[in-house]
Order: sequence, then C-alpha cells, then structure tokens
Amino acid sequence: MRRFLFQCLGCLGAVILVLWRLTLRIRVADDPRPALREAGRRYVYAILHAHQLSFIFLSDDTPIAAMVSASRDGDALVPLCRVRGVIPVRGSTRKKGKDKGGGAALAQLIELVSSGTPALLAVDGPRGPRSTVHRGVIGLALATDACIVISGVFPTRRKLLTATWDRTQIPLPFSTLHGRFRTPIDSRDFKGDSAGFRAKVAAELLAIEQEWDPEEAAHAVPFSPSKNSPPKEVVAEAPATPPTPAETSNTD
Repeated sequence: MRRFLFQCLGCLGAVILVLWRLTLRIRVADDPRPALREAGRRYVYAILHAHQLSFIFLSDDTPIAAMVSASRDGDALVPLCRVRGVIPVRGSTRKKGKDKGGGAALAQLIELVSSGTPALLAVDGPRGPRSTVHRGVIGLALATDACIVISGVFPTRRKLLTATWDRTQIPLPFSTLHGRFRTPIDSRDFKGDSAGFRAKVAAELLAIEQEWDPEEAAHAVPFSPSKNSPPKEVVAEAPATPPTPAETSNTD
C-alpha cells in the first residue's frame, strides 16, 4: 500500500514537473556534446547528486538512462524521469553487505550505453560523501568505450536543502538554468588506471563547481581513492574487454 502511495505521488509529481519546466529558461555554454555525437562517440554524464533535479530539467537527450534507487523513494522518481525522457534503471550499491541491485543496474546501463544511449550518474550518490566519485561511473565508461562529460547546472534562483548530505539544490520557478561543461574525459586515456581516472573526474567536478558556484564548492569532500567506494563486485559486472564500437546562483 505504501509503495502504491509513493507511485501515485510520483505521478502527481510528474504533472507538476512538466508545468514547472515550462517556467524555466535554459542557457547552455561550452557544450561538447554536438562534437561527440558527430564523431559517433558514446558518452556518460558525471554530475553531483545535488544537481540531479536541475539536470533532469535541463537535459535534452531523449532517451537518456539514469540509475534510480530501488527504494520506495525511488518509486516516486520513476514517473518524474519518464516524463523527461529518462530511462530509470533501478538499483543501488550494497548496504551493510546486502545486495541492492547495483551490479544488475550497472550491467543494464552498460547494455544501454553500448547501444548508443547516453547515461546519467550522480557520482557521489546515493549516500555520499558529497563530491566523492564512486567507481560505478568509471566502470561504465571503461566498459563501453565512452567519454565522461562533466556537467553542472547552476540556477539563478534556488532553494538549498542544507540539512541533506549533498546540499540538494531545487531550482525555483521562473529562474534560469545555466548548464556548464568541462572538456570530456576520454576513457581510452585511462586504460589500466581506474584510480587516475577517478581522480581526474573528481578534479574536473570540483573545478566546474569552484568556477560557477564557489560557495557550494567549499563543501566538497577531498578526493580519496579508498573513501566510500562501492564493493568491487558491483564494478565486476563490466566485461573485461570493452565493446568496440557564468552566472552562479544565490539561495533564497
């Protein structure tokens, strides 16, 4: 019954999301995606968990795949994803030794990205620490011969949920969303160096936030290869050989 209630709330939220999106203005600069598409390169977005809602509003990839928690909270997100052309792939990393479907979800994402569908991963989700790059995005990019596109979304007006671990940002209606990108990181440059790959992604995520949202960047947790990484078996779902082929915002 409770799960059904969450699903109903998700449907209501989807209607609100569509109306909310109509009030927003979108501004994108330094966008590397047209060049990647023209070159036929696969790509995976790496964003902060705090930017998830803003990115769903901003995204123009249809379809795009994203990992969504298998929890009841995730049930409420599924309708929101679908109205924005996001394919929800259900699963989370292990918690207290219990499988939460993370390995199966990663395998499904590998299949989707290999077929040409971009994927979206909040690299520090679902439990942080904030800005920590977990291994899933690295395993996905290496397994699919994909580039990682570092992205940030910076609303001109927003509400910050400062009590949450990630300091979730909620763009306010009638604000402008500024999408910003860093130079794509090519997984081919990091074969056999997953630690270096993670460090590069972490550095670029920090750089984009320091440039466009320095106050929030001050809450980033310094990168550590061993800190809060998912278990190795989650990443082991990736095949051993890859397939061939501006303005910052203020709180209200």
